[in-house]
Amino acid sequence: MTHPPTAPLTEVDRWRELARRSHALIAEHQQPGGAYPAAPTFSAYRGYAWLRDGAFTAEGMSRYGDLGSAGSFHDWVSGVLAGRRDQVDSLVARVGAGQEVAQSELLPTRFTFDGADGSDPWWDFQTDGYGTWLWSVVTHADRHGLDLERWRAGIEVAVDYACLTWSWPCYDWWEEHVEHRHLSTLGALHAGLAAVADAGVLDDARTAAARAAAASVRDLALREGVSGGRPGHLVKWIGSDAVDGSLAACVVPFGLVPVGSPVADATLDAVRADLAVGGGVHRFRADVFYGGGQWLLLTCLLGWNEAVAGDRASALARLRWVADHATPAAGELPEQVPDHLLHPEHHAEWVDRWGTVATPLLWSHGMYLILADELGLLPDTESR
Repeated sequence: MTHPPTAPLTEVDRWRELARRSHALIAEHQQPGGAYPAAPTFSAYRGYAWLRDGAFTAEGMSRYGDLGSAGSFHDWVSGVLAGRRDQVDSLVARVGAGQEVAQSELLPTRFTFDGADGSDPWWDFQTDGYGTWLWSVVTHADRHGLDLERWRAGIEVAVDYACLTWSWPCYDWWEEHVEHRHLSTLGALHAGLAAVADAGVLDDARTAAARAAAASVRDLALREGVSGGRPGHLVKWIGSDAVDGSLAACVVPFGLVPVGSPVADATLDAVRADLAVGGGVHRFRADVFYGGGQWLLLTCLLGWNEAVAGDRASALARLRWVADHATPAAGELPEQVPDHLLHPEHHAEWVDRWGTVATPLLWSHGMYLILADELGLLPDTESR
């Protein structure tokens, strides 16, 4: 029996199908305990979960309506952090007594799936993940009317740790430049502390501490983290004039500077002018990692900002660019693509060291879900 030919998928259909695939892939690779592996097959990431990557991935799953997946991730983080209660109490007491602590004594950047530090060496002092998780769990609970008491133990540890360390130099999103204070890190800490201070889950003392720390973070960022131009833009780190693709997060979703404000507009304009080429977004001009390609998650981040600012055409162009870089057969989104390498002479050395680029990267898929949702392009609930 001959069947009529199936009508070709429209572009919107393909975008929605990639959203279904993104959700399915994240759910497939989520660990039984709730952790989202950064990249399940990539040599340097395999076996580890980051709070930053996972928090954004959970936001995508929350927007998709998968409360079980997002909630399980937040359960995992809360449990891991609650298990560090004594470690953080000791750090707070020692710093309060004027004692120095070694970087090796601080909480890690990434965790094994069972919540341990892991034995592989890494660039291991980053605070943005703790702020990003606080923002993510509060946002998820608020969206779905959930009680934050479920995650209170972990929230308290994250707040205490963020209040202790927010002003300390640390590695940035990209595991680089531990000697600097990075604006995207400050943005994440501001967002998490401000969100949890208003959420009603903390005791009075922690609420006051979180609110005061959030205000101090923002004051430092605006006082020392804006370039001298007119209007000035947020900078990669305090003392620099450079920009970084992660700075877009300081506008949306972190709200360090308000959407449409002169500093916000100047920051997004600087990211576009310096780092956006042919639809995709680089990390920063000096990036040599795999030759300095364009990152799908940063492209979604800039598109998210453009969508919130009302520039739907630009946001759609970002979504289209990301969707066009999914692998044809499996619909997997990589970490970065080599369409426009900033430093192609460095590409081979990273392939030799770690293999081909991380594919799939769950953070890329999570950010795709966020941008698709922001544009109203997730599949209907009935068709999921």
